Order: sequence, then C-alpha cells, then structure tokens
Amino acid sequence: MTQTASDAPASAEDLLSRKHGPAERIQHVLHRNPALSPLIVLILAIIVFGIISQGFLRPQALSLLVQQMAVVGALAVGQTVIILTAGIDLSIGMAMVLASLVMVKLNHDHGVPGVIALLIGVVVAVATGAFNGFLVTRIHLPPFIVTLGTFSIFTAISLLYAQGQTVALDPGAFLLWTGRTISVGSVSITWGVILMLILYAVVAFALRNTAWGRHLYATGDDRDAAELAGIQTSRVLLSAYVVAGLAVAAAAWIVCGRVGGADPNAGLNYNLLSITAVVIGGTSLFGGRGLVVGTLIGALIVQVFNSGLALAGVDPNYQVLATGILVILAVSVDQWIRRVKA
Repeated sequence: MTQTASDAPASAEDLLSRKHGPAERIQHVLHRNPALSPLIVLILAIIVFGIISQGFLRPQALSLLVQQMAVVGALAVGQTVIILTAGIDLSIGMAMVLASLVMVKLNHDHGVPGVIALLIGVVVAVATGAFNGFLVTRIHLPPFIVTLGTFSIFTAISLLYAQGQTVALDPGAFLLWTGRTISVGSVSITWGVILMLILYAVVAFALRNTAWGRHLYATGDDRDAAELAGIQTSRVLLSAYVVAGLAVAAAAWIVCGRVGGADPNAGLNYNLLSITAVVIGGTSLFGGRGLVVGTLIGALIVQVFNSGLALAGVDPNYQVLATGILVILAVSVDQWIRRVKA
C-alpha cells in the first residue's frame, strides 16, 4: 500500500505546533528569550514617541536620553545580580549616595587626591554590599527586611556625614571625569555612559561564561537543589551583594560627574528606579531567570517613557503613572511566562 503525504509521520515542529496554540508558542519563545519582550516594548515606544514628538528622534535628544539613564543603568546591574538570587536591594540608591559623598568630601574638603578618594569610595560601596550580604547569609534575615533597614542606616549616615549639604567639586577635578563628553558628529556621549556599558559587558560575560554565573542562576532558581548539587549557596549569595557593591561604586562615580559633586538627598528614587529597570527588563523577581542586557533595555524603556512624555508636554504625574503601569504589566508577563508548559 502506498503511503500518501497526509499519512507521513509528523515532524517534531508539526507535533509541537499541534500541541501548543499560538499563545503557548509565544509563551515558549519569551521563556527562552527573556530580553525579547522588553526589546519589543522599547522599539514600539521609540516609534510612538518619535511620531508624537518631532524632536524625540534627533541624535542630540537620544544621546541625552542615554546620558540621563546612566546612573540608574549602573545601579540596575547590581540590582539584577541580586534579584537573580531571588533577593532584592532596597538600599542600593542610598549606598551610592554614601559612596559618592565619601569620594567628594575626601577630595574637596580634605584634599585627598581624586584617585585615592575614588578608591576609598569603592571600598565603602563594596562594604555596604558585603554588610547586606553578611546579614542575609550569616544572620539569615530576609533580603527585603535587611535592605529596608540598611536603607535607613545609609540615609542617616549620609545626612550626618554631609550635614545635609550638597558638596560641589572644583572644575577639572578627577572625579568629574565621568561627566566629560565625547562628540561623534552631532552625537555626544559621556565617559559615564561608556563606564556603564563596560560594567554591563563584564557582568554579562561573567553570568554567561563562568561557573560563578551558573551557580548564581542555580541558587536563584532553587537554592535547596543547588546545595544538593554541591554549590555553596551562602558564598554565592554573599558574592552577589559584593558585586552589587562594585556596581554601586561605578554609579557613585557616574553621579559625581553628572551632578558635579554629591547630594545627600539624590538617591531617594534610585532604589525603585533600579528595581523598575530590572523588572521591565524581563528578570524574574522569583530568581533564576533574566539577562543583564534585558536590564539595560528596561532602563532605556523607563527613560524613553519619561523623556517622551516630557517632550509631549504630559504632566509629570502621568509619567509616574506610566512607570507604575509598566511595572505591573512586566510582572504580569513574567508570571505568565513562568507558567510555561513543556
């Protein structure tokens, strides 16, 4: 008997198509590519705001947009590493403020050379992360409670250390280097943006190509299973907070160049903005899933919405509303993707 084409065995792709409907196939694609959904949102947002506001797509406007998100982008790298472990850091913005104040005051008030002041600020930033990590891994306190407490601690120390006053650096100071621009045609970019991109490249490489990165994902996905596999999860968690401290140091240097000094009241919104960038970028709040490139896209989305709505003349309160809606939608999509079925 001759076998017709309709009787031929189905391929794996055909079987998969029959098993899953269109929505489930999209769910599988987004599960395999966490950065895809925020990338689609970013492209659509740029197109929409480019239509609404004629000046939005100008090279100067786009370069300014990237410069404005550099601080949040750097902090979001550290936040990503922590959230991948199923933790969270509510103190990261104020840790940055404290580190920047130490850098600036040592250089401006005490005459410490800029390079040495920067290195001391890096030590302070790493110490804040290590302190959070110690409380989480050794005292076994929940990350939310730990960082909520250290948020108040770092805020108080910053205000007391600076006596509530903004400290401005002298023009030409080494710590202002991250605020200097490089011009390529009509586009200007600061060294702070380049530093942020280097930070993303290094962390992305470490997460993808090192044992530390694989252990970090495993710990965030299922800590008990990771321990059974021989991973020292406490060390992995502590290292995540230390790496976050290094990201805080980079952000502190970037903010020095951006504001021309240090402001003890500057970090109140950075905590939530960094979390927002991570969540919108496709990293799961439940740990074990996400990419730092998604976080970069998420940070860009937040800044695109803020800048686009501002150029369109929208009330600033609606900008905050738009960010809140984006966060809720991002978490909802993440929950839907996590329910993916084989």
